[in-house]
Amino acid sequence: MAQPAPLPTPEALNALGEGHLPGLIGIRFTQVGRERLRSELTVRPELLAPNGFLHAASVVALADTTCGYGTRLLLPEGASGFTTIELKSNHLGTARSGRVTCEARNVHAGRTTQVWDAKVHDEAGKLMALFRCTQAVLYPR
Repeated sequence: MAQPAPLPTPEALNALGEGHLPGLIGIRFTQVGRERLRSELTVRPELLAPNGFLHAASVVALADTTCGYGTRLLLPEGASGFTTIELKSNHLGTARSGRVTCEARNVHAGRTTQVWDAKVHDEAGKLMALFRCTQAVLYPR
């Protein structure tokens, strides 16, 4: 049986996002594992809604990016990539400042789909959001 490819470092994943949405909004990976990843985002004015609270889309971008990068790590042999086919988020709180963190865990890593769950917490550790996404695994035609 073939050995799995070595895991990228958090710095390598951060470099992937440079010049793309993850880098533009400031998502930073802090821990990388085959079935669990952690990331963070510093709250700043550009990421807030007009009401002064962290925009829900900022939270979704953090969770979806963390789950998506995890999906990349578990792609089956021969797969060329993936695409999100469904995502759901429950927002239980918000933030106005500080740093929010995300932990994503793999629930299912099949040949045609992957399912990931994520939890987003504020700086005090309070649960802000629950997130689940389903990814379709893509193969060359």
